Amino acid sequence: MQPTTPFTFKPMNITQIFCPNCGSHAERHHLEEDGLIRTQCHACDYLMITCDKTNRVIEAYAPGLYANK
Repeated sequence: MQPTTPFTFKPMNITQIFCPNCGSHAERHHLEEDGLIRTQCHACDYLMITCDKTNRVIEAYAPGLYANK
């Protein structure tokens, strides 16, 4: 049986913010090793992942907000 490699946590800073979608308490995770910022709200399921250097949106999900066509 192969030995398993130990799981290591990536360093991150977590900031408490207000959700830009619903105004509830949310979290902003600064994933330093990946160069990403993840903003998430558990109350409304809001998610936005952006690049730390360029601020470009990598992934976004905001229920109740619709893109203009």
